Amino acid sequence: MSKGTPSLFASAVARPLADRLRAQSIAEVVGQDHLMAPAAPIGRMVAAKRLASLILWGPPGCGKTTVARLLADAVGLTFEPVSAVASGVADLRKIFESAANRAATGQGTLLFIDEIHRFNRAQQDVLLPYVEDGTVVLVGATTENPSFELNGALLSRCQVLVLNRLDDAALEQLLTRAEALMEGKLPLTDEARTALKAMADGDGRYLLVMAEELLAQGMNAPLDPTALAEFVQRRRPLYDKAQESHYNLISALHKSLRGSDCDAALYWFARMLAGGEDPRYIARRLLRFASEDVGLADPQALPLTLAAWEAYERMGSPEGELALAEAVVFLATAPKSNATYVAFGAARAAAKQHGSLMPPKHILNAPTQMMKDQGYGEGYAYDPDTAEGFSGQNYFPDGMARQNFYRPVERGFERDVKKRLDYWAELRRRRGMG
Repeated sequence: MSKGTPSLFASAVARPLADRLRAQSIAEVVGQDHLMAPAAPIGRMVAAKRLASLILWGPPGCGKTTVARLLADAVGLTFEPVSAVASGVADLRKIFESAANRAATGQGTLLFIDEIHRFNRAQQDVLLPYVEDGTVVLVGATTENPSFELNGALLSRCQVLVLNRLDDAALEQLLTRAEALMEGKLPLTDEARTALKAMADGDGRYLLVMAEELLAQGMNAPLDPTALAEFVQRRRPLYDKAQESHYNLISALHKSLRGSDCDAALYWFARMLAGGEDPRYIARRLLRFASEDVGLADPQALPLTLAAWEAYERMGSPEGELALAEAVVFLATAPKSNATYVAFGAARAAAKQHGSLMPPKHILNAPTQMMKDQGYGEGYAYDPDTAEGFSGQNYFPDGMARQNFYRPVERGFERDVKKRLDYWAELRRRRGMG
């Protein structure tokens, strides 16, 4: 971002610092070298003066709108901006009509749709023929995963480019530019300057809003991190419980637990809470993890996790969140086994494959004489009465070979379970029942 270019929806009032620092060329865009470098996708398009329809996907404040405007300038297209929040099909048709008239004179049009994910399926379909025949070059900006929010027909006509959240180096560039433009140094200690960038959370626009407020105060003494926190309210981390970040963070928590990294798991747990996630949703995932990923490697995982959930229900937030944190640490450090999960899946597949086979008659009760006459219960061996407490009889349906679904691992409690199963398998083998 650098000075000069008017904002997307310019007005007569004094332009904010973020708008005055908007980049003037592709080379001035910060934090997106993977797209803007000469050999990168956008760099190649600009060099060739030929632009494909694009979907720019990235977090707030990473420069999507700026990039779209610069692309129009670089390739020589008329820039037509709309917001999907405030525009509808009627607005689009007017733009298409103007674009068709321009095309007749050899002038192309770049249609920029901000927050394109807000368009419904029908509105997205309206775009298709005009993108297809080149009436407009579409550049859509979205903070949400396009594969979730945009229909397949539109995606097939566009190239999706991912913009990164601005890293510390990119945010520092913006602060340096802001200080040069405002002809003043931010009234911050080095530690507070670092804290300011952390508060921005990768959002360049938000960083410049805070910087403008600080520079306008005319402070004499620099603020330390504590004073800065009092001056600037810390923003809530980017997190939308209904969108992709919700699924990304719960996936990160689950994978960290599975990887036995309790520190990373606690971090993602804290991130979700800070973003406003319902702790009950996290508790439900922890309970699932206890049975799916820990299983019988530690039989205490399931009851302890359930107890943590119950503790949260009794205490609520924030006190009850500590009980869930305890469950997070326990699950992360517990031995892992998905043997029961795999066994259950295999058993379900076998049940579907073999249909409605009857149990063998020797394990069926015979409450009537007729059933006894038909052999129900005949030859049944009562396991506790045998020498080893194990009869080794067949319990699978007649006509179905014995299956081995459950295969415990050599970890945790399942190591002991495996010894028992191996012992019983050897008894079956000796008795010819294997």
